[in-house]
Amino acid sequence: MDNGPGGIRLSTATGRWVILTTVLGSGMAMLDSTVVNVALPRIGEDLDTDLAVLQWTVNAYTLTLAGLILLGGALGDRYGRRKIFVLGTIWFTIGSLLCGLAPNDLLLVGARALQGIGAALLTPGSLALIQASFHPDDRARAVGLWSGLGGVGAAVGPFLGGWLVDGPGWRWIFFINVPLAALCVPVALKHVPESRDPEHHGRFDVLGAVLGAAALALVTYGLITPQVWAGVAGVVVGVAFVVVERRRPDPMLPPSIFRSRQFVALNLVTLCVYAAFAGFFFLVALQLQVVSGYSALGAGTALLPITMLMLLLSAKSGELGERIGPRIPLTVGPLLCAGGMLLMLRVGENASYVSDVLPALLLMGLGMVTLVAPLTATVLASVETGRAGLASGINNAAARVAGLLAVAALPLLAGMGPEAYRSAEEFGETFRRAMPMCAGVLVVGSLIAWSTVRRGVRGAVGPRPECRVNCGVVAPPLEQAPAREH
Repeated sequence: MDNGPGGIRLSTATGRWVILTTVLGSGMAMLDSTVVNVALPRIGEDLDTDLAVLQWTVNAYTLTLAGLILLGGALGDRYGRRKIFVLGTIWFTIGSLLCGLAPNDLLLVGARALQGIGAALLTPGSLALIQASFHPDDRARAVGLWSGLGGVGAAVGPFLGGWLVDGPGWRWIFFINVPLAALCVPVALKHVPESRDPEHHGRFDVLGAVLGAAALALVTYGLITPQVWAGVAGVVVGVAFVVVERRRPDPMLPPSIFRSRQFVALNLVTLCVYAAFAGFFFLVALQLQVVSGYSALGAGTALLPITMLMLLLSAKSGELGERIGPRIPLTVGPLLCAGGMLLMLRVGENASYVSDVLPALLLMGLGMVTLVAPLTATVLASVETGRAGLASGINNAAARVAGLLAVAALPLLAGMGPEAYRSAEEFGETFRRAMPMCAGVLVVGSLIAWSTVRRGVRGAVGPRPECRVNCGVVAPPLEQAPAREH
């Protein structure tokens, strides 16, 4: 039996090992995108930091991940997907260890940035390894198993994070990655065959990646500090990024892909909805602990309905979107989420979970279920089949950029002071100003979807998403272009 690239059968021991290592690798990065929010109050208390450091604790990771994720996928295609996946896993684990050992806020933020670099290397490679390793007859089932198990990990992430924070301490949300990587890396080296894209050519757009990340860093710094000069410098560097991408023969972000008006519109919708999601999850974890008096475990457990709904219903939502078209789900989904955020205004001191918190989270979860799977499918269908992987990577990066900017800007817009998270009264007041802002951004996304998304969008010929279970609350799932048969 062929255990080389493209020949592994799912029923074999090698097939099961491949699933295990890819789930572990992608699961570490996915967990880190969600569990940190639950730990923020304890991190601030332990390191005696202000709100800006808590924002950077989230955004340093998102910044390097968003800025380098497209480059990470290209490196895997050129130099070997297993090699880059293993390198990313090791890099991510070293960053995790440094986060757990960080004696002060500066080193914690720096280590979070290192984590993001590792995540940018391993995240694109996880699904690419599945596609490249398995026999064509088993690929769909392997991807389904990978996304399903990854969804379970994402669903229990906030609960696990809360349990660790209340138990051994917040540092263990980072230390837990070390034993996972100690299993993941040897399995990958022993059981996963190496694979490359033989048609990948050209030079890497390192300059584009650096300029893009620098522009995001400056704008984020300008919003969090706030410093006008940094925001202006970020815009200038962003313009330079656009100029460089237009002139390079092999750009990281090909301008030609934006000739599709549908693709542009869908990314605008993505920017709106994931900015609102990031702002919501950043603030609600603080609101439940600072204002409502929840423990970290209680706050993490409280958020389980959202991810459980996505775990159970996202595949059905994708099927419904295929039948009725994307316009209605992409219009209704953000409105349901907006309603859930407005219901969160009832959550204050001594809030009842059953009557105050749960209805808002259920409505929020139903909105995300309605929205996320059809959004991914429509993004893939808006471009040529050969560009599906690039389109998905851009859409995933756009969602992370939206989250980065939202976490930076929302506290400023809501008037949160640097010590707001230490005062239940002050934080509660600013939270009540922030939720309508998030809801308003979702309404804008809904209006864009209603006015621009067509029913068909090349759906008859475009590739369908392979990841049927969508539980990521920070970005839509990454997809790959259909694998070429050799």
